[in-house]
Amino acid sequence: MTKLLGQIRDQISGDPIEARVQILQSNGVYIHPKNAILKVGTGDPFFYSDGSFEVDVQRGKTSIRIERGTEYSPYETTVEVSAQGTKILDITMNRWTTLQENGWHSGNTHIHYDENELRPDDRLMLDPRVEDLRMTAISVLQRQELQYASNKYPPGMLTEFSSTSHHVQCGQETRHNSDQWEIGYGHVMILNVQNVIEPVSRGILVDSFTPDYPPLIYACDEARAQGGLVIWCHNGRGMEAPIVAALGKLDAFNLFDPYWMDPEYDIYYSMLNSGMRIPISTGSDWFLCSANRVYTKSSQQFDYNKWVDALRSGLSFITNGPQLDFLVEGLRPGSEIDVGARAAVNCQIEWKSHYPINSVELIVNGSVAHKLSFHEGSKDGRVDKEINVSHDSWFAVRVSGNVRDSFAQPIFAHTSPIYVNTGIKGTEAIAASKYFIGKIDESLEWVKTKGRFYSHSQRKEIIDIFKEGQQVYKSIALP
Repeated sequence: MTKLLGQIRDQISGDPIEARVQILQSNGVYIHPKNAILKVGTGDPFFYSDGSFEVDVQRGKTSIRIERGTEYSPYETTVEVSAQGTKILDITMNRWTTLQENGWHSGNTHIHYDENELRPDDRLMLDPRVEDLRMTAISVLQRQELQYASNKYPPGMLTEFSSTSHHVQCGQETRHNSDQWEIGYGHVMILNVQNVIEPVSRGILVDSFTPDYPPLIYACDEARAQGGLVIWCHNGRGMEAPIVAALGKLDAFNLFDPYWMDPEYDIYYSMLNSGMRIPISTGSDWFLCSANRVYTKSSQQFDYNKWVDALRSGLSFITNGPQLDFLVEGLRPGSEIDVGARAAVNCQIEWKSHYPINSVELIVNGSVAHKLSFHEGSKDGRVDKEINVSHDSWFAVRVSGNVRDSFAQPIFAHTSPIYVNTGIKGTEAIAASKYFIGKIDESLEWVKTKGRFYSHSQRKEIIDIFKEGQQVYKSIALP
């Protein structure tokens, strides 16, 4: 056997950097150091490296692939290994993008470690750095007696895992399921708080006797009182999602945070169509099992408070690789633009990606207003398009690619909306509002006939809150 020694460095600074490493021996077998932290999730196997690694490999050609986040080009090489001795590799990683220099910084807003994780501290120290995240949010959650490894951390900034370049915090996923594995009121991610908001869960997630009370909106209010960030999880699933959105309690909306689900837009687009102003966000849910991340634009040097402010304002895009820059009339996502009726607005889209993109779509009110297709793929480009606007509208850009990354996930990116105001209500707003009116009627029926409560007053509180949210949609649905 030969000892393979590797040192991983940043090409510009020359400093050692953390990365995920894949080593395949000449027989195709994946190997890793005995005590290494291993990548979790679908796709290719990797182990985590703190900047160096050491493994024993058999004679022959050994394939090595090294990745760090999504802003570095993957490093790939094949080396010939002798029967014995030592082989030293000096590896440099190069960024293919200048996002950070332009003030864009990445975060993951939804992470848990399950009850089988035996080294959560070691993983949490490496996760943000291997994935090159500036903001990493681990969160507590409650599902009966399961002892999730991430529940050991206190709320707030986790200084022992943080640095000037990496803010690591612990938040909570406040949730309700109507059955053990069925979404009830829904799941809300709460970040940037100093105290746990009780209850973390309610109903069957606690035990068979705990009522379906209190509503999630109370947790949203308490989070806001602490200066917290409120993010709806799981593509808007849950009876209370349209209620919380209508009553203005959301700071952002997570798309694609269960890694096993394909991208879903329907609920989010319907909320935007009904007039809600909700920025986009994302995470990976169980472990860092995908490359999902949300970028916000603030100062060139990462500053956590500015990052949070930018997320709240909607100056963001989500991605698992491609970068997007989108402007309407020279203004970026989160902006409100007032124009006259039947005006034309100029849209500018730029993209860049390590993996090829096959589709670039300009979305207006949930529909594709302009599309570019690249059969052979495109790694960078720009398009300017003028769009006529006859009523209040929102604009966003999404891209996708046929290539899958090392997590076996298709390439995607999506911007937060830009809002164009004319003072004229569109048919999309009326249709979306009617849709939510109907969904809330279904939820009210569940609350009245199936929900479990300790008292009539608890049930009435839920009904009153749902009706308050429904009234918002009824007012929008008026012609």
